[in-house]
Amino acid sequence: MNILSVASEVYPLVKTGGLADVVGALPAALLPHGIRTRTLVPGYPAVLHKLKKKKVVGGIDNLFGHPATVLAAEFDGLDLLVLDQPALYERDGGPYLDPTGRDYPDNFRRFAALSLAAAEIAGDNVVPGWKPDIVHVHDWQAALTPVYMRFGSARTMPTVLTIHNIAFQGQFGASVFPELSLPPEAFSMPFVEYYGDVAFLKGGLQTATAITTVSPSYAHEILTPEFGMGMEGLLASRATDLTGIVNGIDVDTWNPETDPHIARNYGPTAIKQRAANRRVLEERFALDPGPGPIFCVISRLTWQKGMDLLAEVADDIVALGGKLIVLGSGDIALEGSLMAAASRHRGRIGMVTGYDEPLSHLMQAGSDAILIPSRFEPCGLTQLYGLRYGCVPVVARTGGLTDTVIDANEAALSARVATGFQFRPVTADGLRLAIRRAMRAYSEPKVWARLQNQGMKSDVSWARSAERYASLYSGLLAKG
Repeated sequence: MNILSVASEVYPLVKTGGLADVVGALPAALLPHGIRTRTLVPGYPAVLHKLKKKKVVGGIDNLFGHPATVLAAEFDGLDLLVLDQPALYERDGGPYLDPTGRDYPDNFRRFAALSLAAAEIAGDNVVPGWKPDIVHVHDWQAALTPVYMRFGSARTMPTVLTIHNIAFQGQFGASVFPELSLPPEAFSMPFVEYYGDVAFLKGGLQTATAITTVSPSYAHEILTPEFGMGMEGLLASRATDLTGIVNGIDVDTWNPETDPHIARNYGPTAIKQRAANRRVLEERFALDPGPGPIFCVISRLTWQKGMDLLAEVADDIVALGGKLIVLGSGDIALEGSLMAAASRHRGRIGMVTGYDEPLSHLMQAGSDAILIPSRFEPCGLTQLYGLRYGCVPVVARTGGLTDTVIDANEAALSARVATGFQFRPVTADGLRLAIRRAMRAYSEPKVWARLQNQGMKSDVSWARSAERYASLYSGLLAKG
């Protein structure tokens, strides 16, 4: 079986968040099921620079006013197709934002082009000798693909749309519609029209054969007004086509026994060796050495991620005898609040703004617990990395956090199955209580060691999830 995966980012070539990790890891997990994946991504400068060996395998004469080339390459086990159109992708900023941090004004065109190219490839019009059996698209940036396919030569080919975060919908003014190379009837309720605007994700939700999201709990949550972000009615109408499949992680990249980014490798039977990583972290974040748990945060600094709640409880962590380290960037006000907390508590709170992949590995390997107070979280990956590294997750009870962390209540502790701490409601008081629970457990070394060991034994790989995707694909082809 051949799958065309379509996404705006893929690890390790280009990454702004968990989407890239998922798109990069799933193809290898599907191989044992006889499923080969080719991943189509835009030809950003960062992508083209890293691909030393690439060849032209096709082209599109006129893609929104410019010729485009499709390149084939392999990188780190990935079979890639790259849409090379400099007019759209040769930019100095990131995949979505210009150097000043603003959205590119032509993002609608940039990602419509990605979707249209995917539909052309699916229709066997671009890459000679290769055609997918199924097209699997990710998030709003690729969500127009099944819409273009509906009006093109691949209209009968099955499609899967995965929602990684329904809060991001690719909504633009109606004025962009004439530039999308879609027929007039596509600007209607069954396709891309959404309250008078154009919504890329909505179009994909209407036309994809199957819809998945990245955890079972999130699949239920997005059917409600609280979490559906205005799409709950549409999703309810397609509930029989909606499946929640929890994400996994790349357990080769994220492996404390072999990780080159950490100071001391270790495994479940040598967990005390984590102390060497803790010492390096203390130096990196200018923390005072000494007792007390180190809580870490590796996150976008946004309201969704609950970073305002973190800022509110930062003083409490110090008062309780803990330490806090933060890696992230985002909302300027939230950055300022956390930097002010670090200034108030020098030696107890440290912060690095931006994103640093090697440092994120070291933080998982040397911190005692990871805080994830998200108001909503489709799946989350940092808690899975925490489990893998013996960094105990303290998480809000929402979405995939609910599905992947077993709360350390009395029953779970007695049964020795607990792996972390959940809290609800998602408020500052709820987070404070969870931190107090974690501190109490940390004060009992045997209890804490069991939490770490149980987490490290958790299956956070793609194995079971890949099996579910393989079953979904097979079912779609059987319906034929």
